[in-house]
Amino acid sequence: MAHEDKGHYADKHPDHKTDPVIAAKLQEITKENQLNCAAAHKAAAELGVVPKEIGIQADLMELRIVKCQLGLFGYEPEQKRIDPGIDVSEDLWAKIENQSIDGRISCRESWNIAKEFKISRLDMGSACEKIGIRVKPCQLGAF
Repeated sequence: MAHEDKGHYADKHPDHKTDPVIAAKLQEITKENQLNCAAAHKAAAELGVVPKEIGIQADLMELRIVKCQLGLFGYEPEQKRIDPGIDVSEDLWAKIENQSIDGRISCRESWNIAKEFKISRLDMGSACEKIGIRVKPCQLGAF
């Protein structure tokens, strides 16, 4: 959800109810009403749920997801943590373009490519930005 929708995240999920187990876990790991992306994924693994369910529960609790592991949102003061000067190899460029559809690549697929190319997720986010490929959808449902 866009920044201007802050405080209305639950509106995205009118048919969902708060899960008390997930809510308790999120309350443990949330600081100042913000949920770190890495912590959200770790919680999903620990609870045996998909990241999207953590994202839904975070929205129902009106938590703001921050510090995207791809560097795309949630950083202060600039929002993004992208390296515009990153050097993108021809092989990586081709792989990203091949896996993209209509100028987009999923967060999950971008993580897979980062692992395959042995680069950090932050570098993967920077590479996507540099070549003009948007990352969407987010595994947590932030975008």
